[in-house]
Amino acid sequence: MSFSHDMDDEYEKLFRRVNPPRVVIDNEACNNATVISVDSANKYGILLEVVQVLTDLNLIITKAYISSDGVWFMDVFNVTDQDGNKITDEGILDYILKSLGPESCFISPMRSVGVKPSTDDTAIELTGSDRPGLLSEVCAVLTHLKCNVVSAEVWTHNTRAASVMHVTDEETGRAITDPERLSRIKELLCNVLKGSNKSSGAKTVVSHEATHTERRLHQMMFAARDYDRADDDALDEKQRPNVNVLNWSDKDYSVVTIRSKDRPKLLFDTVCTLTDMQYVVFHANIDAQGPEAYQEYYIRHIDGSPVNSDAERQRVIQCLEAAIERRVSEGLKLELCTTDRVGLLSDVTRIFRENSLTVTRAEVTTKAGKAVNTFYVRDASGYPVDSKTIDSIRHAIGQTILKVKGSPEESKPVTRESSTRFLFGGLFKSRSFVNFGLVRSYS
Repeated sequence: MSFSHDMDDEYEKLFRRVNPPRVVIDNEACNNATVISVDSANKYGILLEVVQVLTDLNLIITKAYISSDGVWFMDVFNVTDQDGNKITDEGILDYILKSLGPESCFISPMRSVGVKPSTDDTAIELTGSDRPGLLSEVCAVLTHLKCNVVSAEVWTHNTRAASVMHVTDEETGRAITDPERLSRIKELLCNVLKGSNKSSGAKTVVSHEATHTERRLHQMMFAARDYDRADDDALDEKQRPNVNVLNWSDKDYSVVTIRSKDRPKLLFDTVCTLTDMQYVVFHANIDAQGPEAYQEYYIRHIDGSPVNSDAERQRVIQCLEAAIERRVSEGLKLELCTTDRVGLLSDVTRIFRENSLTVTRAEVTTKAGKAVNTFYVRDASGYPVDSKTIDSIRHAIGQTILKVKGSPEESKPVTRESSTRFLFGGLFKSRSFVNFGLVRSYS
């Protein structure tokens, strides 16, 4: 099996060297976007590779045309920066050429920004059922085991939770390599994820391998079946993205159409999910120039067949809906930028909790000794966040280091209690070590 895989890999490298990809970047063809054309030998997953490179550079894809029938892949992207301007930075343009052009034949497939082998930290992947105070318990265990979280991203959706955390040894600041200690970390975190119901869906993976965090989060949530909806989710049907799947029998394609509110990384999320579900995109048309995004994909399963049953059609629809919803951040956006220190995350979230705020989503990063964190918060009762509450929080944390994006009044009220908000909802409220396996319960 390994020999066969190596032979396939070598053949692919040879084919790409004989038929090197061609990338053309044009800043004149379009008035309001940079046009990037990619012609390359076709292979499974190539569309995701290209979209991932552009997305990791924080570029906005406003339009795209994809065609990959046969052995050749041809794609055209209209892209802008975050401010809607053309791409003129020579460093970014050079990186695109090197990552997608002829030189990419000699570069490892794990070439994306944010995907780099590193011995500086240890990656911990957590999957389980969402519940109040889960992240609080996870952080407490890591603190007890003298692990420092240098970055983390957590997604919750439809009662499931998934997280990729990068941790270092508190004393050395390096990756944790001792097998016994890693085994202990894995055991205790798994106990936390299982909780009192001993859920069989809980999973902890510890590794030093390079990974693309957002790709892994999609895969982890998909494996946890977060696309399975509870019966009471029918109330939210009007808020879901509009996803349809029809068969074009003349060409043996299934046509997937998606209409949803546009947001950054939307194209990556849908292409990632189709790829992980083992569908091949033969043609596609993407238009995201307004507040609504339209995506149209002509797909077949990797075995060459279109979607051939109503059950499969429903599964494709549910999985794409879930992929779009996972990253949606509800609530008021707060950005924290300050010098990093031990206990900073604990202090900030405690202040949120003391002011009756629930964190619905967060990204925790550390760059050059600076903590750069983003939080989305709501009032725990479901009402819009009061401006006086925000003033109180900024006074406690620091007016200059905590910035508010938007106004409190823009945070819409929550109509009903959602179990998908539990992960951050009980942050640092629970201090019980019974569930950690650190203290035995005699009750």
